[in-house]
Amino acid sequence: MSKQLTWRQGHHVLTVEPWGADSVRVRAGLHRIHADLPGALLPQPETPATVDGATLVNGRLRIELSDDGLLTARRTDTGEELLREEPAHFWWPGARHFEAAGGGTYRIEQRFRAYDGERFHGLGQHGHGRFDQKGMVVELRQRNGEVSIPFAVSSRGYGLLWNNPAVGRVELAVNGTRWVADRARQLDYWLTAGAPADVLRRYADVTGHAPELPSWASGLWQSKLRYTSQAELLDVAREYARRDLPLSVIVVDYLHWRHLGDWDWDPAAWPDPPAMVAELEAAGVELAVSVWPSVSPLSANHPAMLDAGLLTATDGGAAVHADWPDGPTGAPIGVSFYDATDPRARDFVWDRVHDSYGRLGVRAFWLDACEPEMRPGHMHNLSLAAGPGAEVANLYPREHTRGAYEYLRGRGETEILSLVRSAWAGSQRYGAALWSGDIPATFDALAASVRAGLNVAMSGIPWWTTDVGGFHGGDPADPAYRELLVRWFQFGVFCPLLRLHGHREPRTSRAGVGDGGGPNELWSYGPDVTAFLERLLRLRERLRPYLHEQLRTGLPLMRPLLLEFPHDPAAWDVDDAFLFGRDLLVAPVTTPATTHRDVYLPAGATWTHTDTGTTFPGGRHVTVAAPLAQIPVFLRDDARLPIAQEE
Repeated sequence: MSKQLTWRQGHHVLTVEPWGADSVRVRAGLHRIHADLPGALLPQPETPATVDGATLVNGRLRIELSDDGLLTARRTDTGEELLREEPAHFWWPGARHFEAAGGGTYRIEQRFRAYDGERFHGLGQHGHGRFDQKGMVVELRQRNGEVSIPFAVSSRGYGLLWNNPAVGRVELAVNGTRWVADRARQLDYWLTAGAPADVLRRYADVTGHAPELPSWASGLWQSKLRYTSQAELLDVAREYARRDLPLSVIVVDYLHWRHLGDWDWDPAAWPDPPAMVAELEAAGVELAVSVWPSVSPLSANHPAMLDAGLLTATDGGAAVHADWPDGPTGAPIGVSFYDATDPRARDFVWDRVHDSYGRLGVRAFWLDACEPEMRPGHMHNLSLAAGPGAEVANLYPREHTRGAYEYLRGRGETEILSLVRSAWAGSQRYGAALWSGDIPATFDALAASVRAGLNVAMSGIPWWTTDVGGFHGGDPADPAYRELLVRWFQFGVFCPLLRLHGHREPRTSRAGVGDGGGPNELWSYGPDVTAFLERLLRLRERLRPYLHEQLRTGLPLMRPLLLEFPHDPAAWDVDDAFLFGRDLLVAPVTTPATTHRDVYLPAGATWTHTDTGTTFPGGRHVTVAAPLAQIPVFLRDDARLPIAQEE
């Protein structure tokens, strides 16, 4: 018997297939189902499922199709309804709607019933400051700090991947849920059933598991906008060594090249990169280098890439996508993006990267502006090898990261990580470490970052970080900013990556683009702050073995309480604290002039406050002291971790 449900009415065709444990893939279109469109899902795994008439059962998930083609998903064991397609109107359109957009594409809508009390988590990274996204309209479009990963985990016991890289939106309204693709060839979504942790595991099974976090990546990343020369960067690395402060990675930011798209060093500022890399390697410090996808017409690579069709085209106008200061005057100049969806273009870029960086031993790359950063951002005008921009543009950051991954694998690297500003479904399998983008240096931004990080964890991306201290601004001499920096560093110690970066005062820029800023090292904020940060950094060092161990479990390191305690209703309400792996509950302080912090301790465990040694039963709120030198942290049950400072 076939393991597929098929329904037809006129030209409308729908298929439902088992796609991994407890999961199905649903596709619908007009006339036919396309088998080879861009998406996030890996090839269909062998899955034991049964089909009986209009019903498909796969493990915990039962799918039923009505005579008019409406789909209902239920729990197999209880029959409880998880999700139901629901028409917008009894006559027209149905739950699935196709509106011609030309060239065999359609504006597509998929509607589902809304349920009182349902919560949605995931959907990538957004700056709206909410963890539960019920009631939100979320754009499916990549922007700086706004990362579109169309995967949502529901409190009703399912996860849904909108397997479509088209620009669009999802509306999580009280009168219905609607997914919209502005331009696509068919409807495609993947559905799985289970508790949140099971949903994340199933998602990784079908979109790809992250590789093992490189051993060098879990310590401190030192960065700023920007180290302007080889001498300046080496002076910072030497000062870390002189102070006996552990340093894992130091970063070369943008504008170290002569022209955007050269993927090379400006010899005036970086006269001897091999000597620089060798000195850092001898000190045990990894060098990370910024690689942008932009190509200036002044770049030596531009003519060859243009002639070979390796630059992203447009439906109208020249292949120019943004203005950037790249000439001798500093005035903006029109630049292009290489086509990351074209394997030929990826090979070209990474061949040049190897010539300039890889042959020196550089293996850590910072893939900045990889949305790509378009201003104002007319993705509908793009024409990519994978398809029209409106249809496939959200793929771009994943394919850019794929180029780095395949290049590093090809040269024999086994520990692969790229720091990225944008991602899409499946980016995790290429070693993507997402960060929060160019956010303000404010307490509000810190609070929003906690919730953004929790949603990234629920989006299948296990590696995430922020610019500690925020990106835009921050005066190292300002006491108010110093307080913010300490609180942000406390949070950063318990993120998958710990990265000190920002555009500090006094800032300089040309044509609106930052080209320099103030100091941003551990010792830049006065002796009292330096002492706080040093203690926190040494705590991070003690926790690194635990961090790697927890990431091997297949769950994200930064875990919402609901992930470990799904049966505690109050755990679903917590959006300002999280678990660092299984055994540490962390409650960041995200407001100024704070001396105490209320913390909810989930039911089903006991919790020991690490500063006082007091043990509390779970299922209650406690208030603990939180002076500037302390972040509230609790150990779960009988866990023994090296939290206390070594004597």
